[in-house]
Amino acid sequence: MFKKFFLLLLFLILSLSIPAKKVKAQDQEVILEGVVTKIINEGEEIIADSPVAFQELEIKITKGDKKDQSVLVKNSESSIVFSNSLEFRKYYPGDRLRLSMITHESGETSVFINGKLKRPGILLLVVIFIATVIVVGRVWGVLSILGLLTSFLIIFKFLIPSIIKGIDPVFAAVVSSLIIIPTTFYISHGFNLKTHIGVLATLISLVFTGFLATYFVGAVDLTGFASEEAGFLQVERRGSIDIRGLLLAGIIIGTLGILDDVTVGQSSVVEQITKSSKGSLSVQQLFIKGMKVGQDHISSMVNTLVLVYSGSALPLLLLFFDSQKTFIDIIEYELIAEEIVRMLVGSIGLVLAAPLATFFAAFMFSKKTR
Repeated sequence: MFKKFFLLLLFLILSLSIPAKKVKAQDQEVILEGVVTKIINEGEEIIADSPVAFQELEIKITKGDKKDQSVLVKNSESSIVFSNSLEFRKYYPGDRLRLSMITHESGETSVFINGKLKRPGILLLVVIFIATVIVVGRVWGVLSILGLLTSFLIIFKFLIPSIIKGIDPVFAAVVSSLIIIPTTFYISHGFNLKTHIGVLATLISLVFTGFLATYFVGAVDLTGFASEEAGFLQVERRGSIDIRGLLLAGIIIGTLGILDDVTVGQSSVVEQITKSSKGSLSVQQLFIKGMKVGQDHISSMVNTLVLVYSGSALPLLLLFFDSQKTFIDIIEYELIAEEIVRMLVGSIGLVLAAPLATFFAAFMFSKKTR
């Protein structure tokens, strides 16, 4: 049943796997990995009349051009500006670290600690996630993992390289969505009427959400420069990327992630109601019964969106509220306004997707049964 579909998917993967042209590095920084073998010295030193904690570490390089060589690295509060951390952290023998080796114009090199390796913990979490999905979902869990990998492939092999090459971010996001929706839906849910309805309802909802996002990004006068990353990207790419378009692209891709759950879920609910009633219910009755479940689904999903966005921005919210500003003052900040627009546009698309998918499902399953 999936033969033609998987052939198409294979062609897609091969076409997207063509490596993108790499950008030539602008600096002389080299990333290394190493393990602490010995603490040579530690304590405090006086810098600018203030005590500063430090460590002198012997680190054996385990990955990079200097592999198997040992280097002496000073870990100090005065050098955290070169790392990814904002606080001084002590390290001990056996700790696996990420290092930056910077070559100066004079030819001398300096090595700085960027912190512990994050990869081992992330890989463990990924293994637990995959195992949980497969144990609970079984065959469909495996297919959902395959759909997830396909989404990652499209985003990292098509969407991001396209934007870097100067293609309009909104256009790239729309094309990516048109590939992701049918591909991941059919992998995760099978090639059947339920999935057909989910694909159709998702596409329509996403188009409406895109227009809504475009209008309100303009109405609220968002520039897309609310985050430092956007400013750095603009400087690095010398203005070749439309930052406001990048904001819209992010809203479109983000909304796509929540529409899948609603549209396919509502279609599945109506399918089960139709089977249990043995085709005795009309389109209107199927729609009403399906929407009773859909209303609960909408309530929980909208609440989830609010909690997710609030949780991700909690440090920022605390920073603003701690400054004794009013709520009206806070929402005038573009960083906050951007998240509000993102959250509300996604929620509106989500709310409208439920009745749309339910109606399509009620009509099609009623017609199929009869």
